[in-house]
Amino acid sequence: HGELGDAVLQVSHVHLYTTLLNALVPEENTHCRQGLYFQDGQRRVDYVLTYHIKKQSSSRRHSSRLTDNAFTRSLRRGRVPPPKGDPEVGAQEHSLHYHEDDKRFCRDEFESSLMEMGLELEKDEHTKTPGVGFVKIHAPWHVLCREAEFMKLKMPTKKVYEVKQGSNLVEKINTFITKLTEPLHPNVEENRIQNVKHLSYPFSREKQHLFDLSDRDSFFDSKTRSSIVFEVLKRTKCTKSKHSMGITSLLANGVYMAAYPLHDGDTDGENAEPNDRKLLYEEWASYSVFYKYQPVGLIRKYFGEKIGLYFAWLGVYTQMLIPASLVGVIVFLYGCATVDDDIPSMEICDKRNNITMCPLCDRACSYWKLITACGTARASHLFDNPATVFFSIFMALWAAMFMEHWKRRQMRLNYIWDLTGFEDEEPEKVKLTCKDRLPAYMTNLVMMLFMIGVTFAIVFGVIVYRISTTSALYMSSNPTTRSNVRLTVKTTAAIINLVVILILDEVYGAVARWLTILEVPKTDKSFEERLIFKTFILKFVNAFTPIIYIAFFRGRLVGRPGSYLYVFESYRMEECAHGGCLMELCIQLSITMLGKQLIQNNLFEIGIPKLKKLIRYIKSKRRAFQEEEQDKKLQRYETDHFLEPFAGLTPEYMEMIIQFGFVTLFVASFPLAPLFALLNNIIEIRLDAKKFVVELRRPIAARAKDIGIWYNILRGISKVAVIINAFVISFTSDFIPRLVYQYMYSPDGSMHGFVNHTLSYFNVSDFQEGKDPLEPTDLEYKVEICRYKDYREPPWSPTPYEISKEFWTVLAVKLAFVIVFQNVVMLMSDVVDWIIPDIPKDISVQIHKEKILMVELFMKEEQGKMQTLESKDSCNNHSPVPRPRSFPNSHTND
Repeated sequence: HGELGDAVLQVSHVHLYTTLLNALVPEENTHCRQGLYFQDGQRRVDYVLTYHIKKQSSSRRHSSRLTDNAFTRSLRRGRVPPPKGDPEVGAQEHSLHYHEDDKRFCRDEFESSLMEMGLELEKDEHTKTPGVGFVKIHAPWHVLCREAEFMKLKMPTKKVYEVKQGSNLVEKINTFITKLTEPLHPNVEENRIQNVKHLSYPFSREKQHLFDLSDRDSFFDSKTRSSIVFEVLKRTKCTKSKHSMGITSLLANGVYMAAYPLHDGDTDGENAEPNDRKLLYEEWASYSVFYKYQPVGLIRKYFGEKIGLYFAWLGVYTQMLIPASLVGVIVFLYGCATVDDDIPSMEICDKRNNITMCPLCDRACSYWKLITACGTARASHLFDNPATVFFSIFMALWAAMFMEHWKRRQMRLNYIWDLTGFEDEEPEKVKLTCKDRLPAYMTNLVMMLFMIGVTFAIVFGVIVYRISTTSALYMSSNPTTRSNVRLTVKTTAAIINLVVILILDEVYGAVARWLTILEVPKTDKSFEERLIFKTFILKFVNAFTPIIYIAFFRGRLVGRPGSYLYVFESYRMEECAHGGCLMELCIQLSITMLGKQLIQNNLFEIGIPKLKKLIRYIKSKRRAFQEEEQDKKLQRYETDHFLEPFAGLTPEYMEMIIQFGFVTLFVASFPLAPLFALLNNIIEIRLDAKKFVVELRRPIAARAKDIGIWYNILRGISKVAVIINAFVISFTSDFIPRLVYQYMYSPDGSMHGFVNHTLSYFNVSDFQEGKDPLEPTDLEYKVEICRYKDYREPPWSPTPYEISKEFWTVLAVKLAFVIVFQNVVMLMSDVVDWIIPDIPKDISVQIHKEKILMVELFMKEEQGKMQTLESKDSCNNHSPVPRPRSFPNSHTND
């Protein structure tokens, strides 16, 4: 009787899973054929779970479920048939069966729990995808209502009110601008300015009469339906296994292969029906619309608020790069236009100035003429001129305006998307004491310091490479090689740095995730913020350490002729070119920035998803000649299975934040950085759009009212940028030394004589033994005195080679400039922050109006209820008195 009962139970279980599975042939219904609906063609597939199934021959395929369930029962009772043939192979199969049975048992329990929660399931194991089974999930109306109430989803009510754009003048200006920019707007309904808006209120089953439920199928859109199902999946647990497991643990343990909502339909093809995904593909993910605004409203409708806010932020950032790029190009052109009028570079290039410079390395290098640095000096002027100071101030104010503009845009989107008052409430996952977390915190600290130490070690290694390669190339017998030593070493070192940065970026991302998991954060939001912070610190240090070294340390730890500083007692510390380190900083910055954007951000984003997709196709053993034919027959849930899983927005934000660092932190040395960032972002937006629409599975629609911790990181970078640019102008460029010379030491108040003023004298007889040039007669005359860039006393003074008073004067002015620049620019930024309100006036008025309308709506509802109760009471008071009931055999007294 027990076995019979089990069999009946299993059959009924299978029947529940396969409701109407064979009731309809797929070709008979378009929706069903596309895989967006259950087999009945009525119930929409809101979510899909996939799992691995054992491959079976076609003759046994149709009975796979019953066979599997019978085998499951035999496994549970321990009646496993003995393995035949090789005992070792049999033992492996035996173990494999047990493992697969555990997974199947977990799936059965989990899916039963889902049905108890009210979800409807339908299984499909007879697909064109071998070895993969699909569980389609549909949320009926009562489940959607219940979960929407639990999640406090704001839904539009029947109440509609007029949206005012401001005063009549402001409204006219907005209308004019809208008409003027009409060609730049995407052709989607969500992007048009709406004059009326539905009043929104958190959904309540008791107040369903407030909402327009005339079309229940469209009241909850596909994004909302899938997020509701995901909430149910998160709450449902598999409790009969060794550990209580939710959907995340089930995926991690291989019980299910994947879990994802479906895309709305196809993006192209003759039979592709109109849908939001197709519209996004045409109006957003196409490179032909690169000049248009993004359809942010449609992005939010399809992907949710969190992704919508990311692309809105990226759009604002890219728009703000336009004025920064224009000013940067003007500054660069100013440098080009004034290069022939720059007196210091003219003096360096003047053949009449017979200035002999000291060797750049020991023994192998000889004396050289200053005129050979003419090209470098002229190129340095393109980036080292008075206009770069103005540009640094401009970019500091630009960053402040960008932050304020985004805050206002974010508040406007919060109002439009009904996110005002939204608070993300997350239950704590794990409760641990500080004592429990201490080992993890210590591990985090040690590992973070170790990783930063690795970055420093690699930068030091590249320094040693530059020094040793320079010495080796100068010893070459080839004159062409010797004449191009600096260019060769700079370029190869920058490329090595770039490759190391790209490799360590991947390593640091994995290390940061591992360290965050060790901490066991209380909530998902806390986990995400800690992961972001660690990843940012490691990647920021990785990207900017080589640049910081060139900007602030290279050429300052050299010593002087006759008393140089050495690495490993044999390699002399490297010097900057005579034009200064700014040109080398510009080269390093441009190669790193362009390399990261072209290789890491674009090539990786295109190549890796396509490679992973190809690997999944190969793993599924789909033959190349069958792919085109089978793709036509694949259901939507099968097609989406081969797409790349969504890995979160952290990589997308991270690359833009690092780019923001390149644009703001060292902009004094590279005024073209905003232009390169703008060109990259124009491509990046469409590349990301295509990735989200075509290459990735549809993400879970997550609600958010801001960009989270990223905003604080941006503010931090903006503040640090002011300080760094102040130091770049003071210590890396020649701006302050030129200013001091012109106003304190110049005989006629001009820049004539500046180069001679910055060069000190050295008597070649004072070289240390074995450090003088091997071939001192390269210049065809005997050298007794050579020059080097520094402020030191000459060899004939009472204190030879000591630091001169000019050095201390210049240093004092440099430090004073840093303090003044930093405080003035930060004050100006704070003024901009104070002047521009965070919330646009029209939005604050509309939010206040919504609150009043909501109160009025509920007051009317309460009055209606009171009137109904009063009418009932009055009816009861005026109703006739009922006669007493007469019973048989009863008598009345007269």
